[in-house]
Amino acid sequence: MQNEDGDTMKVGVLAFQGAVREHIDMLSKLGVTAVPVKKREDLKDISGLILPGGESTTIGKLLRDSGLREEVIKMAKEGIPIWGTCAGMILLAKHIVNQDYIHLGLMDIWVRRNAYGSQIDSFIRKVTVPSISSFPLELIFIRAPYVEKVGEGVEVILELDGKIVAVRQDRLLATAFHPELTDDLSFHKYFLELTKN
Repeated sequence: MQNEDGDTMKVGVLAFQGAVREHIDMLSKLGVTAVPVKKREDLKDISGLILPGGESTTIGKLLRDSGLREEVIKMAKEGIPIWGTCAGMILLAKHIVNQDYIHLGLMDIWVRRNAYGSQIDSFIRKVTVPSISSFPLELIFIRAPYVEKVGEGVEVILELDGKIVAVRQDRLLATAFHPELTDDLSFHKYFLELTKN
């Protein structure tokens, strides 16, 4: 897949924790050059950035310590698409329920951490997500958050059992579940479309 200049598109995957390799594999299947991001130089010439799962407090600290936090905020302000899965959703949120501090503060959403309980409360659902796919997608929730409330300009992509689990705000995307742990490329295709608009 190519960018506007005709070069192979390059997308970064924050590589501190989580399913980094799985996201890179999905992007590679779509013809994208996927690069693990651990330092500022890794962000050079990327068309988008994925923030994978893991432990949001730890990743948030590593973002600050590495100097990447300011760079990612700057990227978002410049309109470069960013997608957060699970912990990535928490990193993007402007509001975290029952928590005083935030990480990137980019999306006008109120997120509840570990909203579905512990690791043993993880679950899988098959659901059609109209704006993403015409057929049911397998959604994998692992110690997942959900969005309690959205601000103006935030599009709710999916609600499940009355809980908001996928949202978009301009070129920012957040999902409470892990598309990278399935075989389906629909969400990764959707994210790459954001890099073209």
